[in-house]
Amino acid sequence: MVRSLWSAATGMIAQQTNIDTIANNLANVNTTGYKTEVANFKSLLYQTLQTRTTTANGEIKPVGAQVGLGVRNSSISPIFKQGAFQDSESDTDFAINGKGFFGVVAENGDTYYTRNGNFYLSRNDSGGLTLCTADGYPVLNTAGREITFNRNYVASNLSVSEDGEFFYPDADGNPQSLGITIGLFQFNNPTGLNRLGGSYYGESTASGEAINEARSNNVEKSEIVQGYLERSNVQVVDEMVNMIVAQRAYEMNSKAITTSDEMLQQANNLKR
Repeated sequence: MVRSLWSAATGMIAQQTNIDTIANNLANVNTTGYKTEVANFKSLLYQTLQTRTTTANGEIKPVGAQVGLGVRNSSISPIFKQGAFQDSESDTDFAINGKGFFGVVAENGDTYYTRNGNFYLSRNDSGGLTLCTADGYPVLNTAGREITFNRNYVASNLSVSEDGEFFYPDADGNPQSLGITIGLFQFNNPTGLNRLGGSYYGESTASGEAINEARSNNVEKSEIVQGYLERSNVQVVDEMVNMIVAQRAYEMNSKAITTSDEMLQQANNLKR
């Protein structure tokens, strides 16, 4: 009986984690660049009740008897499936068609990666302009440096090509390339990235080092699409179905605890 109580309790805990993950997906259904997450589970250790011995007639038994001791969460992994593109009227909004990530520099100096291309031109300390996120994190170019422009440039005159290259008009008003292009980065195992909140990801040992698409010929190049933002890839209908399944599993585990408790009560009443 104690085994059933414990196993059912682990099941309730696991399904609560599942519901937490689903709720987070639904909460971020409108978060730009968000990737849906899936809770994965694994069974716990098995207790051997009877080994593969021989029967009373001396014949070898093909199988033994083992009972499981419950379940636990093994991982919560993001699904990096392409999200739908949403039209934007801003020239500094970009979406990525492919496996790449934008690189940005956080306040602590670390490089974060994101699929959220909602960028702005902001004045920096030297009086120039910096392409940054809504949080003020500077965006990196193909050389891995912050994208900045000196004070002689006027923000309204800057233009961006569809592939993320910046242009500025010359004396005749003809756009000239500044040699600055928004950088894109890939990972051997993006599922291993650390989730940092705000649609940001951090490099980890599991993900491997960032691969600069501009400097590597071994990766499939991504495409920058100007004037669009990538919506989250959360499928609301799927999440609602998953929520119903998790709720039913939670109820069944709760029922198993109630049943085990009643059976224990009956066993204790036998001595009366």
